Amino acid sequence: MPAELLVDAAAAPGCPKYMEYGPCGGVEFDGSCEVAAHPCVFLGSPTVGWHGLVAELPAPDAVAHVATPDPVPVQTVSSGATRMRELLATRAIVVADFPAAALSAGSIAECAAVLVGSVDAVLAGDAGTARVQFPPAYRAHLIQSAGLAVWTGLNCRDRNRVAIEGELAALAHVGVAGIHSVTGDHTLTGSRPDAAAVFDLDSTELAALAHRAGHLVSVAEAPATPPIERRPARVLEKEHAGAELCFVNHAGGVEPVRVFIDSARALGSTLGFIPCIPIVIDRESAELLRSFTTLVLPSGYLDGILAAGDTPADVRAAGIAAAVELGRGFLGLDGVVGVNLSGGSTPDRAVEFARALAEIGRALSTALAGPRSQFGPDAPGRATR
Repeated sequence: MPAELLVDAAAAPGCPKYMEYGPCGGVEFDGSCEVAAHPCVFLGSPTVGWHGLVAELPAPDAVAHVATPDPVPVQTVSSGATRMRELLATRAIVVADFPAAALSAGSIAECAAVLVGSVDAVLAGDAGTARVQFPPAYRAHLIQSAGLAVWTGLNCRDRNRVAIEGELAALAHVGVAGIHSVTGDHTLTGSRPDAAAVFDLDSTELAALAHRAGHLVSVAEAPATPPIERRPARVLEKEHAGAELCFVNHAGGVEPVRVFIDSARALGSTLGFIPCIPIVIDRESAELLRSFTTLVLPSGYLDGILAAGDTPADVRAAGIAAAVELGRGFLGLDGVVGVNLSGGSTPDRAVEFARALAEIGRALSTALAGPRSQFGPDAPGRATR
């Protein structure tokens, strides 16, 4: 293993996710941990600077004489990453959360068919209501077989570093557009509290592995989550680890996102930013958004949509219009290279939600003109990070 990737373990004592590069995005507004009965252990500490991937345990005596291999061999850049960088060099993009029912190849194919041609990629991760999904690489294969580019959300909750290395290799073979590196919600939240939490790595360490595996890497940051003043510094350390893009969690609208991006830029960040747009087309999708940790929506956004009329069609139309308006506002910000249509619905309404995402994606296409040199061939630092 290269020396720069191997350092002493330093996970923060008391963090239920064993994070080194915390805090995560699950800190409550009062500073409490999302699962433990104490404040987030990172709140009183300075931001941890990127200093390499942690080796948690020494090798057993029986294999101590064997050299530790590279965590993921350096390989040719994923074909999907190349295509996505080329697209980002020409214009901003629209990425949509993928709404298909879990463990249903038929639902995946049906939703993908609806979205093809209306968005540039889909973000396929997991939701608290459906922790059990097809393995990331297999799900990406199913979606891309339908002609839709995949941005795979990969978490550290459900697999150790060896399993992650295998997924990254498989995802590079599939040719996904990007890897969205997240630590992940704790298993005590969501549909499977009976499952053991792994958290062998955190999102910053995963970003480094994914970068070495030839992927275009994105990370998430939550500007409205404590410690608010240190979130820009934290995303900069993720950039040092290998991230190229940042999905900005729901932070209250255009102005809070602008402030966050400006703060990150002042620290030296060159990331491209992709703000999340909350998508609400019915009461089911509204309830899912409300379940998101530390959600901050623009003032009156949700209530205005739900009170827009007397029929479901009125609510749907209002939700689409609100999303398009907010998306156009985000796309006007310096540093924004795309938007994420964020949300979902119940499994029985997945196709209807996909249709709404497709409609919003097509409407936003008129705002996507204009050069985006952030990822052009001459962009500083992109070839060597």
